[in-house]
Amino acid sequence: METLALETEDVSSDIYLWLGLKGVDKGVGFPRVLSLLSSLLERSVQRNETLIEAKHVKDVVTVFHGLRAPTLSVQKYIDRIFKYAGCSPSCFVVAHIYVDRFLQHTEVKLTSLNVHRLLITSIMVAAKFMDDAFFNNAYYARVGGVSTSELNRLEMSFLFGIDFRLQVSIGTFGKYCWQLEKEAIQIERPMQACRIKENWSKSNKDDATCASTIAR
Repeated sequence: METLALETEDVSSDIYLWLGLKGVDKGVGFPRVLSLLSSLLERSVQRNETLIEAKHVKDVVTVFHGLRAPTLSVQKYIDRIFKYAGCSPSCFVVAHIYVDRFLQHTEVKLTSLNVHRLLITSIMVAAKFMDDAFFNNAYYARVGGVSTSELNRLEMSFLFGIDFRLQVSIGTFGKYCWQLEKEAIQIERPMQACRIKENWSKSNKDDATCASTIAR
C-alpha cells in the first residue's frame, strides 16, 4: 500500500523526498512530515479550543478525551511514536487522513484533550494497513502511554468512527502531502519576519518580539 502511493507519478516525487517519505535512511533524524503534521494539528487544536471557549462550537466528549491535557506536546508525542513504533513516514500522512475522516464523520473537535489518543490510534491503524511489519496493540499502548485495554477500545471506536474506510486513493494521499507543504509556508512566514526584525535591530526588545511571533 505504501509503495503504491509513493511510486506513482500523479504527484511529483520531489514532495515525497522533501517530506521525508522516501529516500531517508532509518535512524537518521526525523522526517520533515512529522514537524509539519504536528504544527498543523497544534494550530487546529488552538483554533478549536478558542471557539469552544467562546461557545461558538460545542465539544463532544468521547472515549478519546482525557480528564486533562498530557504534558507532552504534540510534536514530542509524534516524534516519540516515530522513534519507537518503527512505522513508515507515510503512515503519518495516512493517519492524518484517517483523523480527518473521523472528525468529519463525527461531531468531535480536535482539542488538547483528545489529540494524543487520536494520534496513537490512527497511526497504529495506518501501520497495520500500510506497513508489511508492525507491532501488536500492547506495544503501541506502551509507546502511546495508555493501557492495552484502553487502546483496544480506542481502536474499535476509531474504526467505527471512520466507517472502516481504510483505503486511501493516490489522489487523496497527494492532496494531503500538498497540504503539509502549505503548512511549511505558514511556519516560514513568522521566521522570515523574525529575521527581518533582527536585521533592523539587535535590541533585546526586538529579540523578545521575535520570539513571541514564532511562538504564535
